[in-house]
Amino acid sequence: MSRRYISELGERENIEEVYLAADKQLRPNRNGNLYLQIRLSDRSGSVTAMMWNAGEKAYGSFENGDYVRVQGATQYFNGALQLIASRIDRVDRHTVDEAEFTVLRSAEVDRLAARTAEMLRKLSNVHLRNLAECFLMDDAFMAQFTAAPAGIKHHHAYRGGLLEHVVSLMELVEVVAPRYPQIDAELLLMGAFLHDTGKIEELNYERDLSYSDSGQLIGHVVLAISLLDQKVREAEKLGGEALPAELVLRLKHMILSHHGQYEYGSPKLPMTLEAIALHHLDNLDARIHSVTQLLREDANANSPWTPFHAALGRKLFKGSGGNDGKRS
Repeated sequence: MSRRYISELGERENIEEVYLAADKQLRPNRNGNLYLQIRLSDRSGSVTAMMWNAGEKAYGSFENGDYVRVQGATQYFNGALQLIASRIDRVDRHTVDEAEFTVLRSAEVDRLAARTAEMLRKLSNVHLRNLAECFLMDDAFMAQFTAAPAGIKHHHAYRGGLLEHVVSLMELVEVVAPRYPQIDAELLLMGAFLHDTGKIEELNYERDLSYSDSGQLIGHVVLAISLLDQKVREAEKLGGEALPAELVLRLKHMILSHHGQYEYGSPKLPMTLEAIALHHLDNLDARIHSVTQLLREDANANSPWTPFHAALGRKLFKGSGGNDGKRS
């Protein structure tokens, strides 16, 4: 029997399938009765599931990052598909084909890693090239960098998502920077590579996706600055000379300001051409990816519009073609 991917689910379907569990919460309803809420996912997307009248026994029967067999039925609530579970059982992960839950296959991760190295090793600025090499030849860093997600809920929220986002952003820099010769294209490219490196420590991603203690207490922006300081020292040993102070300062500023606004967690506003460009290109890549995912995963196939998305403050128009581009 073929697998029922989350992206293929419609309304009022009876479901018995294995999914990856995350974000489990035991919550009280208006009457004070407890219910279990979890996020279920496979390689095609995710869906929120509820189990009514659940208690500590159901909550403790599995952990975030476990595979679970879920029985239940789908329904729409506030325009979004959800699953009402009647039974949830933990499944031995050795019996599961983990490829069914992996967005990026190993061959694609290898290709993206090779593309990253290719773009960085052709830098003509010797200081930037030496700095990049100190990252690329650090096997422990690269293992984390190629495995980490870019987030836990929004864009590129899956293992390897950080690498995919960074490569997409670096390739975007290569397209856009030549249009603006006043921008230092190589500095911008290096900033694109560095801007989210702190996420390798900010996030946990061995099983389910969550924030680490250092992610909660420090955050990826500050963690990336600390990592850059370490690699600057290594690059200076590699090159036998100090890196220009202003070059390092400009790189740090791009990291610190890439969120663009104070209310979005940016310690500084972008104050150089490269920092301004990085913020807008980073936001473009992240927004296009997240909106594409919303369109692909929208379960309301009979409407040219998606439901209202609070995070965006709007509905999205799918048009007459609907969301035929779902991944499965």
